[in-house]
Amino acid sequence: MAVSNQLRNQHLLWRAGFGPMAEDFTEISSASSASYVKALFKASAKVPEYIDVADSALKGLVMGIDEVGNQQKRQLSDEQKKQLREQSRENIKSLNISWLNEMINSNQQLREKMSLFWHGHFASRNLNILYQQQLLDIIRKNALGNFGDLLTGVSKSAAMINFLNNNQNKKDHPNENFAREVMELFTMGRGNYTENDIKEAARAFTGWGATLAGDFAFRPFQHDKGSKTVLGKTGNFTGEDILSLLLSQQQTARFITKKIYRYFVNEDVDEARVDELSKKFFQSNYNISELMASIFSSEWFYDAKNIGNKIKSPIELLAGMQRVLPMEWKNPETVLLLQRLLGQILFYPPNVAGWPGGKTWIDSSSLMLRMRIPQLIYGTDELSMKPKDDDDQMMGRKNNPNKAMGKLGNQLTASEVKWDLFIKQFEKVPREKLLSTLSGRLLQTGTGFPESTLLAHADASSRESFIMTVTTHLMSAPEYQLC
Repeated sequence: MAVSNQLRNQHLLWRAGFGPMAEDFTEISSASSASYVKALFKASAKVPEYIDVADSALKGLVMGIDEVGNQQKRQLSDEQKKQLREQSRENIKSLNISWLNEMINSNQQLREKMSLFWHGHFASRNLNILYQQQLLDIIRKNALGNFGDLLTGVSKSAAMINFLNNNQNKKDHPNENFAREVMELFTMGRGNYTENDIKEAARAFTGWGATLAGDFAFRPFQHDKGSKTVLGKTGNFTGEDILSLLLSQQQTARFITKKIYRYFVNEDVDEARVDELSKKFFQSNYNISELMASIFSSEWFYDAKNIGNKIKSPIELLAGMQRVLPMEWKNPETVLLLQRLLGQILFYPPNVAGWPGGKTWIDSSSLMLRMRIPQLIYGTDELSMKPKDDDDQMMGRKNNPNKAMGKLGNQLTASEVKWDLFIKQFEKVPREKLLSTLSGRLLQTGTGFPESTLLAHADASSRESFIMTVTTHLMSAPEYQLC
């Protein structure tokens, strides 16, 4: 298919961000892709603000414990521990909503999209709000910077140290969890190291820990200072030495580049192109911005085969809907429930490998829910939800069925849609071209949508009703799940 300038720009805005906003429609057909790329990078150049939603009382308790050392930690009563867990869960829900709002409303679209990618790459499931906030801040600040800095920051974060048990990694009793995952999932990829490399690297990470407040703590008396051999190199390696050694491997650059290509370009990987990109990435000393600029500025990125072929993740779907259709949920927790039903809850990855993505986002039940969300927003549908058995993902509600069960109907999914802002974008479009114009703005498949189907469901009583009902049905189409 021929790729129009409008489709090119929409493709860029979906891949480098969370899709166009309604007000983008006026210039999306005429502006050049190069100008959009420049604007995306410029807007994302500013250091993001720290997202802090942690309860002050929780902070005070944690800091107070940390000041007097770990001995005091063991004196917490069971009730205090329970309160800490419950408050942390509530705060993580707030962190989820706050970050999702950044994805929707921030002009730093590229930074937030890259942060979502790294959030899945460096997956950490931890119920400590202070740890999660700190890890998110490390990811967002380094999302477009140097991969080595990002890797080091994440590796030394309390969230990752605790998630992968490195607090238990001590001299003479090494724990291999972190060493294994940093090689397999974070840098080189499976098959590019040996089991002995893992064992030896684990010795180098002995003594790495974190305080209850989330600060990195190196405990020299727990560190193995002996000689280690990793990836053919021998020395009295520290944890920092191992990270540097991993970064010195071109395979690390290729592994990261290939994963980025699959996420931002196409799951059907062009190996030759990845080779070329990864060499530049390695030579740039892992400059993430340069790698992404090379991708988004290339002509092949806009090839027809790369457009409309990616299944939107639940977060991309929800954020994209709220960008194109100015709206607010009257109950903010609605997005948490939808995330859980659709299979992607921020800060609750299924395991250390993160979300597999791709076709795994879609099954018969999730597809039906995806297609019904626009009807929920429009107020013409409702459904009931069934909780899963995972208490973490249910955010502590597993044993409270009254809280766990929620009706995704009129009360819970009530939303305020600013239809006038959306409709205004089409005021100069003749009535006979509204169908094709709306279809072109909302769908990335480039194939259009059967007009007879749209007309059969459209309310033609007024121009406004026509736009609203056609928009709702287009967003309910299977094609809308693709970007």
